[in-house]
Amino acid sequence: MADVKGVAAVVGVGAGLGNALARRFAREYAVALVARGADKLAGFAREIEAEGGRALPVSADVSKADQIEAAFSTIRSRLGEVDVLLYNAAMRPFGTLMETKPSTFENTWRVTAFGAFLCAQQVVPAMLAKGSGVIIITGATAGIKPFPTSAAFGPAKFAVRGLAQVMARDLQPKGIHVAYVNVDGAIDMPFIRERFPNIKDENMLKPPAIAETYWHLAHQDRSAWSHEVDVRPFTEKW
Repeated sequence: MADVKGVAAVVGVGAGLGNALARRFAREYAVALVARGADKLAGFAREIEAEGGRALPVSADVSKADQIEAAFSTIRSRLGEVDVLLYNAAMRPFGTLMETKPSTFENTWRVTAFGAFLCAQQVVPAMLAKGSGVIIITGATAGIKPFPTSAAFGPAKFAVRGLAQVMARDLQPKGIHVAYVNVDGAIDMPFIRERFPNIKDENMLKPPAIAETYWHLAHQDRSAWSHEVDVRPFTEKW
């Protein structure tokens, strides 16, 4: 592997977008893969290293502050300070107001918004010290126009979208690029295919294609930074 640009931490690595982000950034960064499933992460890391990349699997529940703190301590000690944070963690429960348990509402907020807040606090001090860095947060349709069955997911995505705007206004003048990607549509991944077995390929976003947008955002010239970007299938009605 050629000299790397730095360290990228991908938080929320599953079989869909998270894995695609890790693989894309591993072409030029050492990557940390953060999620709950240790075995799954180890498998993804082996695949990246087999392709010549450097990957560190770090198991953590991002709804818990102590586990996030421990995860980033491990990343710093093994790879170094984080240059790019890609926050992709989320829960996606379906349910109307009266179908949603209070615990589901709280846990969805914790994973989606509280975790992003905590992870950002872990990486921003070093970014401020050097005057550069990138934080990109995965958004969703529900953060702009939620469905009736998004009683937990919609408020959580609204919250993390608000956090992204707050951080952008605070940190971008200090050299840290903060962006929010509104993924407006279904991502082609096992969960979606199981829930919607009749969905057509053309109606889903391909994870590697979304990852290219993240890569572009992470390397924009600071004279023309984007903050909020939409990605959607060409067939999507919006």
